Amino acid sequence: MNKRQRTPSSHKVRRDVTGGKRGNGNKRHQAIRRPDPRKIRIGKPDRALTSVAGLVMFGAFLRSLGVDRDLAQSFAALKSGKQVIYPMAAQLRMLIDLFVLGEQRIFGLEALAADALFVHLCGGVFPSLDTTYRDLARFDDDAVSSLEETMAEHGLSEVRRAKKLRIAHLDIDTTVTPLFGEHEGALPGPNPHYHGRPSYHPILARIAETDTCVGARLRPGDTAFGAAEVPDVQRWIDRVRQSIGPDCLLYVRIDGAADCTDIMAAVEAKGAFVLTKAKMTPDLCSAVAIAPRWKTTDWDADGKPLRQVATIDFARKEWQQRGQKVRVVAVRSRERENGKNIYLWEAFDYTVQVFLTNDFYSDEEDIAQRYNDRAGIEPLIGEFKSAWGIGKVPSENFHANHATLLLKLLAHNLLRRYVAEQAPALRLWRTPWLRRALILVPGRMSRSGRRRAIRMPPRPAFAPMLN
Repeated sequence: MNKRQRTPSSHKVRRDVTGGKRGNGNKRHQAIRRPDPRKIRIGKPDRALTSVAGLVMFGAFLRSLGVDRDLAQSFAALKSGKQVIYPMAAQLRMLIDLFVLGEQRIFGLEALAADALFVHLCGGVFPSLDTTYRDLARFDDDAVSSLEETMAEHGLSEVRRAKKLRIAHLDIDTTVTPLFGEHEGALPGPNPHYHGRPSYHPILARIAETDTCVGARLRPGDTAFGAAEVPDVQRWIDRVRQSIGPDCLLYVRIDGAADCTDIMAAVEAKGAFVLTKAKMTPDLCSAVAIAPRWKTTDWDADGKPLRQVATIDFARKEWQQRGQKVRVVAVRSRERENGKNIYLWEAFDYTVQVFLTNDFYSDEEDIAQRYNDRAGIEPLIGEFKSAWGIGKVPSENFHANHATLLLKLLAHNLLRRYVAEQAPALRLWRTPWLRRALILVPGRMSRSGRRRAIRMPPRPAFAPMLN
């Protein structure tokens, strides 16, 4: 007799974590009836109420990491003097809290000026918007570089905790942020949605194993990806290598823009594997079309080849001139896959993709699958845009906009680190739900003697932190 197995509950059912009540409609015999809200008496305003009680434990976690101290040591010189009312470190911490709460523009401070807890965490005195804008404009090249290193340091924290990590993947990609207004460095460039629209073209790097950002730079909109990005790529590889150790294999995955001799040589010089998609030039298409030997890795229901792989005997002229060895791996399939479909054979219904790498040891199918896993950076960039607003810029000053981008990415890394160390059961959740569960929590502030307290509704997500 086969027993009926119970359907496992979805991990997206999150009432238990946020303290919500489960419905009991299966036990009721009558339809529910909504009450008349006009019969609810409105009481007196309570200035001790807050909607962001989760900032208390988040702030305590950052203080234990030394974030406040590090910000003071790194950026105090940008704003010094005896008459300073709002130190730079305090301003940066306020902005980190602002972005963690979900506000994407500096103007969001106006709404939070009425929240008792947020004002208290800011020092009890709330700065004006003009002061905040001027403080961001104080950033120069050195301060921006220091902020980028701070952001990457927290992005690599979980990588350092994973002591048995054998393979790491550094994914690098660019994105376009269209701008509507007069902004320094906003220039027309490649823009799939707003042709000719001035924009920024930031470049981002993430560690796939932790989904955190470990490198970023804001660039003018007319900047393409090429040899000019070699210093950035090498610097990010160095910082990742320091965290993963010398024995861990490192793959650097970039889209077709990395079909560049300088980029591939730079990655190989740092002892890492490069993996990119090839530009389908006519000579490469010809070499793939006449390749004699293909290995079948998948068959259809009729036993006919569905997917085949091959290593192509091909080398570009610039590779030969520099003595650079590049492995060319081709994958052809009769399945309709996403992306650009290239047909090279009239008699066969195959589309083909070609990858370039300096990994001469892995199987061709593994090379293709490893590159396809790079697609994880796309939803992360989408989250950066939708949940963190990296496309929203605060001012006309380029350095201020650069600093704001890095602060948002730093806030993302800090929130991810907070979840990984304090609430690991929520690691698979995306930012909007993490905010609902851990940050946007109602509460009431109270004071007894010289000590303050915060009272919150029952929230099971906080149970591991309170034990």
